[in-house]
Amino acid sequence: MKFKSLLLLFLIAILSIALIACSEKESAGENPSSKDNEGETNTDIDPFDHSEKYSITGMTFRFGDPPPTKSPGLDLINEKFNIEYNPQIIPQGDYVEKSSAIVAGGDMPDLVGFQANDFRFYQWAEQGAFLPLDDFLHHFETLGGIPDHIYDAFKVDGKIYGIPRYSQPYPLTPMVRKDWLDNLGLEMPTNYEELKAVAIAFTNEDPDQNGEDDTYGIAIGENINPNFNMGAYWDASAWYHQNDEGQYIPGIISEGRKELIQFFADLYETGAMTKDFAVLNWADTNAEFYSGKAGIFVGGVAGMSEDYMKGLLEIDPDAEFVSIPPFEAPDGSQGFTMGSGNSGILALNANMADDLGKIYRSLELVDYGKKFFPKDQRNPDNPDFDWMWGLEGTGYNMEDGNPVRVPNFSSDGLAPSTYFLDNREHIPSDSQPRYADDYSLPAMKDLVNSLQDMFESGQLYINPANGVISETEQDKGADLLQFIMNEQAKMIAGQRPVSDWDNLVEEYLQRGGADIINEVNEGINNKDYTDHQWD
Repeated sequence: MKFKSLLLLFLIAILSIALIACSEKESAGENPSSKDNEGETNTDIDPFDHSEKYSITGMTFRFGDPPPTKSPGLDLINEKFNIEYNPQIIPQGDYVEKSSAIVAGGDMPDLVGFQANDFRFYQWAEQGAFLPLDDFLHHFETLGGIPDHIYDAFKVDGKIYGIPRYSQPYPLTPMVRKDWLDNLGLEMPTNYEELKAVAIAFTNEDPDQNGEDDTYGIAIGENINPNFNMGAYWDASAWYHQNDEGQYIPGIISEGRKELIQFFADLYETGAMTKDFAVLNWADTNAEFYSGKAGIFVGGVAGMSEDYMKGLLEIDPDAEFVSIPPFEAPDGSQGFTMGSGNSGILALNANMADDLGKIYRSLELVDYGKKFFPKDQRNPDNPDFDWMWGLEGTGYNMEDGNPVRVPNFSSDGLAPSTYFLDNREHIPSDSQPRYADDYSLPAMKDLVNSLQDMFESGQLYINPANGVISETEQDKGADLLQFIMNEQAKMIAGQRPVSDWDNLVEEYLQRGGADIINEVNEGINNKDYTDHQWD
């Protein structure tokens, strides 16, 4: 491992020299994407002209085994776009080392993928390795419709260098057993004092009415997860609060977090939360809730397990779940933190700058891979969907009105969707999908609908630190986070007083937190964020 780390650092150092030289060489040429008028690209070619054939290379990570380098799916892509497409899809665990070696060797592909918050993207963009995309995105249906606040995360020196891999924007937020509230005649809590009262009642007043002392309030595990923030004000990961110098600070050291730690300390003292939370992993924390022991947990509109829910419903068929609306914060704000909207990044090689035709063909390829198909269009009657999934009868079959991929669609490379570097649909903001449609259990559908309705009727805070990379955080962030989580867990368990909060914050700053704050705020300023943005 030490050898691999040293090798990676050496490769990055060599790469930085190569990128700087490349940038200096390219700066002598004229950028063909200069504008005559604001918003209009100076070009006389059709962005969708396929008369000339291009060779397009790409590189990205993939969880699981990569698909074959020759396949029906690749043939369909090459035919449709009149290209010779050569994607390198590398297992995620090897991606950083192998992709750095490829680039250091002078073979940076035309399209390069990164995991979210990969510091190399921002470092290489600053060194001139990537093409600024501002002048081109508006030509494409999907790329041109991605909100500005998401693109803001991929700006370097005011220009967009990255295309986001879609991630739905709604966070995991607290939910409660509504049937337990009803059994005890309790109202939905609207502040932490009321939530504490509910948790204590769930612990002491037999909310499942089985006559046994076998329930408690909040299911929580190691690293204070879930953190049960009831809005951006209390969110440990949101850069919402500001210090005396006007700098944004991480929520983990904010006054909101202090209030939340005191809340947990009160619950711990009364036995209304998981006693062994400090050593309980995420899977076991889920098991605590879905075994019917606890009444308050977290839920989301996507990624929920129906198997867990089925297990709980077998124990208690009357179980009912509902989202808890955000609390009003002391400063008057009310709303959760929006997700970053991305789970990865895709950039274009700056060497393409002199070939507009190749730029447009590459972006058309990227745009198509992110195309969104509403549920009623996921069938062979839609030729675009049929093509994307590898044609009915080959890449997928229709079963009960729904498309189902054949078992070997990925390993045999049967579908074009397998080969797009970013093959996650970007759901347009005006498409209004109902996430409950992805579930079959009525109880799960009801929960997901309550969550989506809550998000859509309220506001979400746009975290200004999205897309900002701190070198100190890359170096020290994991250890620093673990330190402060451990100390806050001690406060919850009564091993360190919450009154020692200011000293803990000072320890955090001295251990590297102050440098992280300075670097993140420099990045925020460079991206021209405005104060406390809400969507």
